[in-house]
Amino acid sequence: MTENASNTILLLNGPNLNLLGTREPEIYGHDTLADVEQLARDTAAAYGLEVRAVQSNHEGVLIDAIHEARTTAAGIIMNPGAFTHTSVALADAISGVRLPAIEVHISNVHKREAFRHHSYISPVASSIIIGAGVHGYKLAVQQLAHLLGK
Repeated sequence: MTENASNTILLLNGPNLNLLGTREPEIYGHDTLADVEQLARDTAAAYGLEVRAVQSNHEGVLIDAIHEARTTAAGIIMNPGAFTHTSVALADAISGVRLPAIEVHISNVHKREAFRHHSYISPVASSIIIGAGVHGYKLAVQQLAHLLGK
């Protein structure tokens, strides 16, 4: 772990989250990804933490970021988007780096289509925050800070 890694949170957002604010606002709200990232940064700062944000529509980019976090971050907050329901590879990456990881979903996935009820990430996540809107990212930072003893 690098000297600054103990104060860094990796914030990962998966496919289509770059469209926050315009994609299905009745489900996801009007806040943009930039708003979400700023909320996470502001919340983290109160705990002496920094946020490195990565969004990608490509599974391999997210996996590479998780692997890199092994030496650059103290923990991970991740909204895997649709990869939640399909990616054993992301789950393996989270499991393999042995960092605390918080899974976040803006909507309550259990009130939506049946295929969204299963998560490959949940069994390897330290905590899960579902259905709190973008406020869930603030809760995730607070929970990760708690797990890190901040």
